[in-house]
Amino acid sequence: MPLIGYARVSTEDQNTAAQVDALQKAGCTVIYEDTASGGSRDRPNLARALGRVGEGDTLIVMRIDRLARSLTHLLEIIDTLKSRGAGFRSIMDPIDTTSAQGMLMTQLLGAFAEFERSLIRERTKAGVQAAVARGARPGNPKMIDRDPFARIALSRTMRNAYLRELKQGYKDWLPTVLRLRPHLSWKLVLRSVQAIKPPVRSFSERTLVKACKALVDEGLAPAQILETAKRPALDDRVPRLVAAQLLLQPDASLRNLANWLTKDLREPTPRGGLVWTAEGVKREIEKAKKLKLLPRENPEIESGPD
Repeated sequence: MPLIGYARVSTEDQNTAAQVDALQKAGCTVIYEDTASGGSRDRPNLARALGRVGEGDTLIVMRIDRLARSLTHLLEIIDTLKSRGAGFRSIMDPIDTTSAQGMLMTQLLGAFAEFERSLIRERTKAGVQAAVARGARPGNPKMIDRDPFARIALSRTMRNAYLRELKQGYKDWLPTVLRLRPHLSWKLVLRSVQAIKPPVRSFSERTLVKACKALVDEGLAPAQILETAKRPALDDRVPRLVAAQLLLQPDASLRNLANWLTKDLREPTPRGGLVWTAEGVKREIEKAKKLKLLPRENPEIESGPD
């Protein structure tokens, strides 16, 4: 069962040598390293490490502060690993989700996190009540008075913060959108974005459209991606998906495409089944050629191994 390590330092002046040595002694066969602040969301190798971990694997760090921004963030990562059948272990901390004792400590951390959130809510509520009792009006006075300039300033501040966060990783998923829009619906584009490995920004259909509109406004994406997609006939959906995937990965085998439709997109077969076969994919490719989504002179795609 592979042991995958993750190491992080905050600045270029520091190095990960001590962490790497500890991870190698723990048996890690692969180690990912980042140079970034612990509070930063822009940690590409952390995303790669989480994308690499699969069922039966264990992600290992020297200390939990090398991994997570906060206790809540740590528990989110542990839940993600658990959903994939993977474990987590910290060398210097009593956390090991592959053991009964370590799992108990993880559950205690979850209880502490919820207790901390409850205390914060109570202190905030008490502070507001005390302020009201003194005659104060909690909140931004200008916003309460519906000052239009204050509203514009707040809206601009929130938009700038959203754009800064959006720009940190948009190059990981925008090419997929550019390849598929406006030929496919946003629903189908979202499936392809969610299938990117390692996983990228978490989207719903609404937030994906919102992000694309913001990038178009900033001149970082062409306006054509926002055009209304023509509603294809029901039988056209899978051929369009397969054609788009083949344009991205021309060497993909029928078996690889079948696994992609089954596991990544969870696309039902024409008969409502849950598992695609190489022969079923071959039929969809023929439909794509008839729809002129693929050139007819393409060489025959082999079944190939998984």
